[in-house]
Amino acid sequence: MEEIIEKANYCLNCKIKPCSQNGCPLGNNIPEFIKLVKEEKYKEAYNALSETTVLQAVCGRICPHKKQCQGSCVRGIKSEPVSIGDIEAYVGDKAIENNYNLFNNIENSKKRVAIIGGGPSGLTCAAFLAKQGAKVTIYERYNYLGGLLVYGIPEFRLPKDIVKNTIQKILDLGVQVEYNKELGKNLKLEELEKEYDVIFLSFGANKSVKMGVEGEELNGVYGGNELLEYNEHPNYIGKTIAVIGGGNVAMDCARTIKRLGAKEVKVIYRRAEEQMPAEEKEIKEAKEEGIEFLFQNNIVKIIGNKKVEKVELIKTELIKKEGETRLSPVNIEGSNYIIDIDYIVMALGSKPAEFVQNLGLELNKWGNIAINEKGQTSNPRIFAGGDIAGIKGTVAWAAKSGRDIAYEIMK
Repeated sequence: MEEIIEKANYCLNCKIKPCSQNGCPLGNNIPEFIKLVKEEKYKEAYNALSETTVLQAVCGRICPHKKQCQGSCVRGIKSEPVSIGDIEAYVGDKAIENNYNLFNNIENSKKRVAIIGGGPSGLTCAAFLAKQGAKVTIYERYNYLGGLLVYGIPEFRLPKDIVKNTIQKILDLGVQVEYNKELGKNLKLEELEKEYDVIFLSFGANKSVKMGVEGEELNGVYGGNELLEYNEHPNYIGKTIAVIGGGNVAMDCARTIKRLGAKEVKVIYRRAEEQMPAEEKEIKEAKEEGIEFLFQNNIVKIIGNKKVEKVELIKTELIKKEGETRLSPVNIEGSNYIIDIDYIVMALGSKPAEFVQNLGLELNKWGNIAINEKGQTSNPRIFAGGDIAGIKGTVAWAAKSGRDIAYEIMK
């Protein structure tokens, strides 16, 4: 506790609140909740956070704080920023430990809402709908809630008991859950439309993107999202694995595979280290765990007889292209070389599953469900948010999407 108070006292409680206004996607009142922590008023601090978020113990641990709230901290201009994430996680843990209620005042409404998908966006939407009195039922394809908070983020980054206890606070608001219900299989939109006033789609977009290079169809090429989601890994012991990509999924795959006994794990990224979208802390910890990084390298082709045996790489240089704000990687002619690899994991991003094309809803050019500024799809009684609607891919942005749409639904 003394350490957290010390971290809280480091905050200047700025009146302009750049950490909240510029840094936090959810707009949490950061100076206010930290001020309450300084006074050891943890329940009040939790209440202050609960005005804008319901995932305090989660976001405090996994948000890319240096790119969000801490990246906008005034103290960070000349020295280290305030440890906002640590303080938020502590408050969230206190709420779990002492069983604080998520909301104190629940409104009353007869409106019924179905939410398809129990990840960060769906859970947050459910909570803020319940706060406004709506009768909410979440339809979840698995036998547990949490989505990528459970299957997409390894235990060493986010303990599953924290996720479970955070979700329980949302369920305690009276939110109902129907497990093992999958859209397109044993769940149909037209049937839900008869039963509910509004439907909110928040089931994510977790199909791994492919590179389209020669040899990608060989055995031993895996999608990073699927590996994390289904937890069905090959035997890595004594093997060399290449992970392609530079985001947090790539880091989570690489670190998980290393823990499962791989001899070598190489992260291959076509840009420079400072351009990696993964959080700085994740990259640092991956290096400390013995993971090798091949920056400014691109895949030319995957080589093998039925199964992956080697990969041909080419070095890249970074140049400024007209009309682009950041440097672009360009292959350096003649710099090709080949390395031995047993397995390749593609962690380059994700896209919606094919069944989304059969929902009868308008899609955008990337294959996501198209929404207007209120979160409505081409069917005004169906809303969509989070990854499936192409919202920025962090937990906080997904949660903001769910929260804001909850208010639009009730309007």
